[in-house]
Amino acid sequence: MSDDTSLNLFQQQEANRRRTTWLVIGFVLFFAWLGFGGDYILAQYTAGNPPEQYHHAFPWFGLVLTAVALGTSRYAYATGATKVLWATGAREVVTPRDDRERQLVNVVEEMAIAAGVPRPRIWIVPDPDPNAFATGTDPSRAHVAVTEGLLALCSRDELQGVIGHELGHVKNYDVRLMTTLAALVGAVALISDGVGRMLRGGVRIGGGGGSRGGKKGGAGPLLLILLAVWIISWILAPIITRFLALAVSRKREYLADAMGAQFTRNPLALASALEKIEKAEAPTTAIKRGAAHLCIADPLGRRLDNREGVVADVLATHPPMAVRISRLKGMGYAQLKKEQGTVA
Repeated sequence: MSDDTSLNLFQQQEANRRRTTWLVIGFVLFFAWLGFGGDYILAQYTAGNPPEQYHHAFPWFGLVLTAVALGTSRYAYATGATKVLWATGAREVVTPRDDRERQLVNVVEEMAIAAGVPRPRIWIVPDPDPNAFATGTDPSRAHVAVTEGLLALCSRDELQGVIGHELGHVKNYDVRLMTTLAALVGAVALISDGVGRMLRGGVRIGGGGGSRGGKKGGAGPLLLILLAVWIISWILAPIITRFLALAVSRKREYLADAMGAQFTRNPLALASALEKIEKAEAPTTAIKRGAAHLCIADPLGRRLDNREGVVADVLATHPPMAVRISRLKGMGYAQLKKEQGTVA
């Protein structure tokens, strides 16, 4: 690996560590706002209640939600990989059952040596659509999963390219960021759904809070605005986290492609594998929306992934497959030309 590439890799590793930290901090702060914001709104709403009715004075909602966010973040970091694998129905390859599985194990071992990382645990997802992903928190606790469709479709060289790509994600700590994010996306969706049901149930505390607008001067309209922002925050929470999932992975695929080509010294094999994956029409149904950003190709087959531009950069999980293939072919042809020049 050249010095420039090594520098870029180390920068990428450090950037991913920072982004993971900031992701968790932002997640906790967002739920602290939801909790303490709700406490403030409820305190203002019940401030004018008669003495015998409820007065919200202790910020239990904020403390509980902040504690939940901290616990969820810790749990997501510790168990995110196992939850992702469980959600896909993947089974671990401990003892290979047939020649394809033995080849997979051999390829993963070879690519781990080439990448300079410990051999990850190997999983197979029962899905006929060709795809693959890596998950975990660091190279020593990484997992690589491929679908049954990928094993059936790819040659050994192509499989090497795909596994090299996934080990690129492992080596540069993409897996830590993307796995934590996948777990947090699922957690936010569950929490938001529960609170949404509670709000739709028409929770009512105390009485007549809305009639005190005149007593508090401008507090009535301001309180309504704050309440509206608070409710919108709950509604948008799962959407915002999904946007985060979309934004973190698009550029990283290019680096993982380059690293996979470097580990195998065969960019054209990965290009060929991506072409086969791209031609497969069926979506990868075993991989859910919250983990789509982990995969080598978008399992949902969204058209936006085939576009470039600002909107696509923000909303798409993967760069256009045609661009990725073109870059790899360019690397491959340059390599062949160099080798031919050396021989001559």
